This record gives sequence, structure tokens and C-alpha cells, in this order.
Amino acid sequence: MEARIAQPDCLFCKMVRGEISPKKAYEDEHVLAFHDIQPQAPVHFLVIPRAHIATTNDITPENAAVLARLFAVLPNLAKKHGIAESGYRLVINCNRDALQTVFHIHVHVLGGRTFLWPPG
Repeated sequence: MEARIAQPDCLFCKMVRGEISPKKAYEDEHVLAFHDIQPQAPVHFLVIPRAHIATTNDITPENAAVLARLFAVLPNLAKKHGIAESGYRLVINCNRDALQTVFHIHVHVLGGRTFLWPPG
């Protein structure tokens, strides 16, 4: 798995480096999951690769394996948080028009309530 150089001013890179301590939901050598500080659902956490990948536009064959690992941990996290059976929403925003505010790829996992469609 290709590791991108951490960005000094990236909020999520600071979490990966331990400079900021989020309320962690999970971590391993490739992935970090933590609870959102402004939850939009009863269950709301983010899952990020430890490697800095700014947006989905920056996914390459060389770094795709770390994202596969990220998605592989999602079912277990959903079970751990009691939302696997009832259902949950995964959200990935890419760039400003999609309201990406932290440019380090991340998946929002939301659950614990019924969602509407279309979302926005």
C-alpha cells in the first residue's frame, strides 16, 4: 500500500500523528475511525486511511488497497455500533461543491435513525 506523505496542516493527518486526540472507534496500521464532533445522526463516525489521500480524485492503483482495507472494516464497525441490521448510510464528499471541508479522504458512517432520499 502506497503511503502518501502526511500533510502538516491536515486535520486528519494531525489525528493520525497523535497531535489531536479524537474519540476513537477503531484503529489499525492502515485505518483510523473516530466519532464526529458534530454528529448528524445518533451514530456518526468517520473512517479515514492513515495515508494522506486528499480526495477520491486522488485514488490510484497504488493506493487503492488502503481504501479496500477501509471498506473491509466498515461491516464490523457497523455491528459494533448496533447499526448493521437496521441500516446505515455511507457518505464520501469530493471537493468543495460536494461540501468536502477536510481534504483527506474520509467516509462518514451514519446510523441509528431513518434517512430520507434524496439526501441533499
